[in-house]
Amino acid sequence: MKSLLHPRNRFPNAPRRLLLLAATAIIGLRVMSSQTPTLAVSSIPAEQPMSLTISSPSFTNGGAIPKKFTCDAADVSPHLSWTDPPAGTKSFALLVDDPDAPIGNWNHWAMWNLPTKLRSLPEALSKNAHLPDGSEQGMNDFHKPGYNGPCPPAGKPHRYYFKLFALDTKLALKGEAGKPEMEAAMKGHILAQAEWVGTYKH
Repeated sequence: MKSLLHPRNRFPNAPRRLLLLAATAIIGLRVMSSQTPTLAVSSIPAEQPMSLTISSPSFTNGGAIPKKFTCDAADVSPHLSWTDPPAGTKSFALLVDDPDAPIGNWNHWAMWNLPTKLRSLPEALSKNAHLPDGSEQGMNDFHKPGYNGPCPPAGKPHRYYFKLFALDTKLALKGEAGKPEMEAAMKGHILAQAEWVGTYKH
């Protein structure tokens, strides 16, 4: 079989000098292609969603909550702080729950519409339902607005989860709303969430 790569077979009527030049070019191209490494297609990793973290200088994550933040003392809220939220965040929401309560998960704090510029809550935050910055505090399971701290029965330690949510909307809730209404309103609007856990026992 005649090779189609040979210049005489590809160009039968070309002068000898042109055939030699063509042959040289073809050989050069074949050598270059055999020596050129194949470039791997680099895959650029997809942008990861921005994480959200919450912390408290009042107690360590997983550590004991000091008595001043419980019903055995002043019962004031601890200091909380958090990192920048994901793009598109329109408000923050906060829940504090005790999943070890004898009658089931007990809510100690339900708060929503915290402004996006906010990065912390001070110790001993007001228990008013409506705060000057637009934040709203709903009813906890003690049937009171704002924060009420750990107050477990005697026995083993209970865990208290401080959960922060970055939302893509503000919540249209009334002041008497609590955790159930808040969770229903947040559904489908959570961009990121974070938690900090403390323990307490009598």
